[in-house]
Amino acid sequence: MRPGRISLAALVALGLLSVPAQAETIQVTVDKLEFAPVDVNAKVGDTIEWVNKDAFAHTATATNGDWNVTLAPKQTGRLVPNKPGTTDYFCKFHPNMKGRVIVTQ
Repeated sequence: MRPGRISLAALVALGLLSVPAQAETIQVTVDKLEFAPVDVNAKVGDTIEWVNKDAFAHTATATNGDWNVTLAPKQTGRLVPNKPGTTDYFCKFHPNMKGRVIVTQ
C-alpha cells in the first residue's frame, strides 16, 4: 500500500465506513384470544406486524393512546414505531388480551 492511503478494511475497522442497519419485521400472532409473543422487542423504524388468525376482529391498542391497530378477522395490521420507549397494549374488544412493545434506538 502506498503511504497516505488507508485500506477499506481499516476504514471499516475504524467505523468510518458503515452500512445502515436494515429495519426488521417482527411478527405477533393473534390466535385463540392471545398475543404471541406477549413482549415484543423492536427498534425505531422496525415494523411490528400483528397477524390475526382468529375468526373475529381484535385491536392492538396502546394504553397511553399513542397508537391503535385494527385487526380484521384473518387479516394483518402493522405499526412502525418512531420513538423509543415501552408501551403496554390490549385488545379493545377483549381487554384480557394484553401485550408490551419495547422500542430502542
